[in-house]
Amino acid sequence: MSTMPAQHGHSEACCNIPPIVSKGYEGKGSYEQVGDYNTYATGPSDATKGIVCVFDIFGYFPQTVQGMDIVATSGAQKYRVLVPDWFKGEPCPIEWFPPDTEEKQKFLGEFFQKFSPQSVAAAIPAYVKAAQDKYPGIKDWGIIGFCWGGKVITLATAEETNPFKAAASCHPAMVEPADAQGVRVPLVMLPSKDEDVEAVKKFEQGLKVPNRIETFPDQIHGWMAARSDLEDPRVREAYTKGYEIVLDFFSKHL
Repeated sequence: MSTMPAQHGHSEACCNIPPIVSKGYEGKGSYEQVGDYNTYATGPSDATKGIVCVFDIFGYFPQTVQGMDIVATSGAQKYRVLVPDWFKGEPCPIEWFPPDTEEKQKFLGEFFQKFSPQSVAAAIPAYVKAAQDKYPGIKDWGIIGFCWGGKVITLATAEETNPFKAAASCHPAMVEPADAQGVRVPLVMLPSKDEDVEAVKKFEQGLKVPNRIETFPDQIHGWMAARSDLEDPRVREAYTKGYEIVLDFFSKHL
């Protein structure tokens, strides 16, 4: 098994995830302007449900794009998935990770000052408004975040301006138990082995909304996004399982 047993009585997803492309994946969607952001858009343009993605700090990696194509079309419910370029063409170079030198630590610190989770969370309501104007047929919105993006969605779904009905947080960075009480919508969280176990446990205890927390104890921080080594069969299995769980959760709550 690639994960701990399912919690909270949820069944597994009824979805048809295509074979994972291990290397050289080409996205099925296209890029368009939504509000102030260039956006990767995938899934049917006439969908009635939409999902906004907050990618990790490395931006448009093939593993992340493939994941959003999976979310858009692999379940019984089809979604229009929008992946805005929150970094305006300046993502963090993946070579800076892990930050094992003073120089890398300095660069990462400057990056997080420029693109703090708080600043991006504050930009989300206006982005969703622009998306609603562009796609008036979408009546319900969800949000999914990876790593740094997991922190963003925790903050965004705690605001009174929250426009989302459900949220997914994959290998979230900066897990703060105190943030849990503010979350206003059903949340699925998939921690990796690199997240603080006690922080995740206390976060789960603090949630006041329907939730599913399932840890992948043999996967690294980033296995569903840019740092996923999909040429490794074990990682590929966990990657597939993670997206099955997300689709299952959204099918129930979005």
